[in-house]
Amino acid sequence: MTDPNTLVALPLFPLQSVLFPGARLNLRVFEARYLDLVSRCMRDHQPFGAVCLRQGSEVRTGGETVQFETTGVLAHLQDVDAEQTGVLRVHCHGGQRFEITEPAQQADGLWVARAWLLDEDIAVAPHASLIPTVRALANAIGALERQSGSPFGKPYRFDDAGWVSNRWCELLPISLAAKQKLMELDDPLMRLRLVDEYLRSKGVV
Repeated sequence: MTDPNTLVALPLFPLQSVLFPGARLNLRVFEARYLDLVSRCMRDHQPFGAVCLRQGSEVRTGGETVQFETTGVLAHLQDVDAEQTGVLRVHCHGGQRFEITEPAQQADGLWVARAWLLDEDIAVAPHASLIPTVRALANAIGALERQSGSPFGKPYRFDDAGWVSNRWCELLPISLAAKQKLMELDDPLMRLRLVDEYLRSKGVV
């Protein structure tokens, strides 16, 4: 019997960014391997795996060494628009986290791997000591909405520590390695506490 939490051949899209659950992901796709990937995901109503690059680039170059993280987030297609012939604008949202093993590159350059899904964050309210960080996020979103529009999809869940910490992680000017470590944390309250410590160290809250 197949374990529903195991994905036998998850197609991967290595990115120079960290996708968080609940986040928006906008891609400009033009390489043949990814155009085919998007077509298959649309046809089969299946997500692909977004993983952060540790070495290499998003665009394929001959002889380049590519290394990426082993924990990523499922990217679910929302909208696909044809920008021009051979170029797609792809809009996705982040779903469940996963870990991979046995990554392999196909002849067309697409990476696939065996993956298993990780537990989603337990919905837990932020502790009272973290409320200033929650309010600071609400203020930041308000400012973004007035300027150019919020980068986050609604509904806003300010009563959910995991949601608040993930949205802050998207905004913070920290390294990809730090964002990756925060995304990998299983405890949403710990993730929010670390964000809170960072914001306090910078005088934001």
